[in-house]
Amino acid sequence: MGKTATKAMAVAPQPEAAECGVEVLRAGGNAVDAAIAMAFVQGVVDPLMCGIAGFGSMAAWNASDGAHEYIDFHAPAPAAATPDMWEHLIEGEARDGFGFTLKGRVNDIGYRSICVPASLRAYATAHERHGRLPWADLLSHAIRWAGEGWVVRPHVHGWWSQPSDMGRVANYERIAHSDAGRALYCREDGSPKQVGDRVVNPDLARTLRTIAREGADSFYTGSIAEVIAADMAANDALLSASDLAAFRAKIQTPIETDYRGYRVTTNRPPGGGLMLAEMLNILENFDLAALGHNSAEYLRVVCEAMKQATIDKDAHIGDPAFVTVPMERLLSKGYAAEVADRIRRGDKADVPRFSPDGPSKDTTQLCVTDHDGNCVSMTHSLGMPSGVVTPGLGFMYNGCMGVFDPRPGHAGSIAPGKARFSSVCPSIVFRDDRPVLVIGAPGATQIAMGVLQAMLNVLDFGASMSDAVSWPRFSATSNLIDVTNRIPWSVTRTLEEQGYGVVRSPQSYGIAWVHGIRMTGAAPEGGADPATDGMALSC
Repeated sequence: MGKTATKAMAVAPQPEAAECGVEVLRAGGNAVDAAIAMAFVQGVVDPLMCGIAGFGSMAAWNASDGAHEYIDFHAPAPAAATPDMWEHLIEGEARDGFGFTLKGRVNDIGYRSICVPASLRAYATAHERHGRLPWADLLSHAIRWAGEGWVVRPHVHGWWSQPSDMGRVANYERIAHSDAGRALYCREDGSPKQVGDRVVNPDLARTLRTIAREGADSFYTGSIAEVIAADMAANDALLSASDLAAFRAKIQTPIETDYRGYRVTTNRPPGGGLMLAEMLNILENFDLAALGHNSAEYLRVVCEAMKQATIDKDAHIGDPAFVTVPMERLLSKGYAAEVADRIRRGDKADVPRFSPDGPSKDTTQLCVTDHDGNCVSMTHSLGMPSGVVTPGLGFMYNGCMGVFDPRPGHAGSIAPGKARFSSVCPSIVFRDDRPVLVIGAPGATQIAMGVLQAMLNVLDFGASMSDAVSWPRFSATSNLIDVTNRIPWSVTRTLEEQGYGVVRSPQSYGIAWVHGIRMTGAAPEGGADPATDGMALSC
């Protein structure tokens, strides 16, 4: 790769991760090296958001030859899962479409909620394909944070303390579910550790040292795998040793769409990129700038595009190995124009749900550019964390079974080896074959909605990256419109007069936590969502 004058930058919701990324870049690592090291640190200092037993999607673009790929690592259901195993336990569906509540919450917490851990295998795959620094170097920062400890930040504490929604398990229950998790993340009275409290995790430090020394195979077929498999078998989990050994990350080409002369690349199903592309195609039929940013008409138009994309997701988007996804139709400019015509007429799309609930955001994001101009955007997660920490290992497992549809015959239904839909959509926007925007977000089904709005803020309204992730957001993943509290009341009153139901959050920020890097000549411009504790650092 030839050197350019480009500055390097790392952006993440955790300052420890952003600083780690810059240190790796200064040490000669490339964007992929920095992203992997940041991901390991995020798993230590934001342990309910992500970790080596999670899942996600990584976009990687190479400046020297324009090669662009996605490393997708969606966590599949274990081989022991069956389509009708929980059908008789259904109590409701989340209003935003993020999972179902079942009797006994068996899909939501505990050993049977765990899908096959995917993240660590993907980090190793990314390193094998693109890494420059030695593998062990990329774990050194995370090992140090785990062994020496880190301090609970406001955003972490706020998340740990969140109460239950619609019968779902509260986050403070998740951190206290296992003896090991309670010892790590709770005070002596059982309450979550408070802002400023220290978390030291020597078990995770030992696990990471083993992975640094023996590679990811230690986790999937080696000494760590043996401990995992024994714990799963002893606790009636679906996950088995053969599930671990069989998992591989997938290398995919991006899906693309054009938006006002920009080329937008994003990930394939079961990721959320198709929803993002569909919404952009619909909205290209409107002069959004003329509508006025966050005006009532702007909210109506964008929310109807969101609702249609949600309807199509619910009906059609799932794991392509199990479901025929009508990619060509959903990416069609003609189909988008038909939807746009309905929106102009004032039609209201119908997004039915079983029962009401709010969103969940057990996910995190990172964006990196290096001195050669290479770019990475990665969104990774635990889903709704299982609450399970195997004694002696120090990490929490994903709870991805909670988002499968327990009704057989649907796009998101349970099947052995099937990955469930995820709204994660790390994306890169190009102009004249050069990246101008590297972006992504956590936020469950709100991810695509948050990324969409930040993109529009830049591409249609000329916002800086920091403004783009800070301006007030809204969402419609049901027949209601969710707004953050900085959307003016006059705007929502107009929508209510038009027959829309509006749910106002007391929070000033929300609807995903968007992070991004905007390329402006030789100086990248970073934006970390102000709802988090994160930051952007350059070097």
